[in-house]
Amino acid sequence: MERSVSSSQTHSSAWILHSWLSFALSVGSMAIGIYLLPANGWQKGYLGMGLIFTVGATINMSKTTRDLHESKKMIAKVEEAKVEKLLASNNL
Repeated sequence: MERSVSSSQTHSSAWILHSWLSFALSVGSMAIGIYLLPANGWQKGYLGMGLIFTVGATINMSKTTRDLHESKKMIAKVEEAKVEKLLASNNL
């Protein structure tokens, strides 16, 4: 019986660098924009707090989405193993 091998996808170092640079550039430019905004400190603080919460929520959402995807893959593997075991026991 042939087993399917699940390949683990890895990211290239260029993609990882691109991801971190785009993150740093977007947050940094937004922070500079808030700092240079002609507004009082309370308004800048509110916008800065909103930026921080938005970044945190985005990270949380992406981790949750990844975890749900990984759990579905794990459930599929367990179900596949059960089917293979059932088929193997019936072929004896």
